Amino acid sequence: MIKFKEFLNYSFEISEKIHIDVKTILFLIFILLITNSLLRLVRKIVNKRLGEDDKGKFKAIFSFLKYFVYIFVIIIALESSGIQVGVLLAGSAALLVGIGLGLQTLFQDIISGVFILLDKTLTVNDIIEVEGKVGKVLEIKLRTTRAITIDDKVLIIPNHKFLTQSLFNWTQNGVQTTESVEVGVAYGSDVELVKSILIDVAKEHSKILKTKEPKVLFTDFAESSLNFKLLFVISNSYEHLTIKSDLRFEIDKKFRENNITIPFPQRDVHLIKKQ
Repeated sequence: MIKFKEFLNYSFEISEKIHIDVKTILFLIFILLITNSLLRLVRKIVNKRLGEDDKGKFKAIFSFLKYFVYIFVIIIALESSGIQVGVLLAGSAALLVGIGLGLQTLFQDIISGVFILLDKTLTVNDIIEVEGKVGKVLEIKLRTTRAITIDDKVLIIPNHKFLTQSLFNWTQNGVQTTESVEVGVAYGSDVELVKSILIDVAKEHSKILKTKEPKVLFTDFAESSLNFKLLFVISNSYEHLTIKSDLRFEIDKKFRENNITIPFPQRDVHLIKKQ
């Protein structure tokens, strides 16, 4: 029994002013286990009252907040055991400053992740564009957001980029988006026939919504062409490149059948021979 007490009172010297004994370490482990059990219970109770859409958000935010709870519990446990945490922190000030600077971006990502989850800037399955890259959101975590691009590559985006850079959310106002295809035809072409062909091509595509009529805008008298823009509505923005490609193939085919020329810039070069 005496040896057991001696074991519990055995002290580790961290510095001249700071000592920690075995019983304090065991007490700290016990407190952390109790805290972990209570946090799991709280998470389980709250999850039962949340909808499926909110469970993922709560999980991410809870994972962030529990670290603060652990830190708070550790400080209280050490103080109650007679260890002066203030002295310990003062002695480690230089180290803590270095760690803080190193983790600055990490905390920016975490705070940004909390804001994204709370204000619903992004949700899973949103189609987003960041720095010219387009992808569908697969998962939103505290530090990063994962999206899959149109060519099936995984895009991992640090969350702070959503607050420091422009973000285009193609689907926040709904799953339907208006897309466009531009084309130029030669001067002298029958513009009414061009308009009719473009509308018919859009109507025949299976993935373009029939509830909203396609529109054709005569956009400009350009230097070498008459420019038109075909507007149409789709319900899956993630497929916009494929749909536009299909339309361009069909437009080229119909124009050839109707002898409508898509011009290209030309220059006449005159060579003057000096005597």
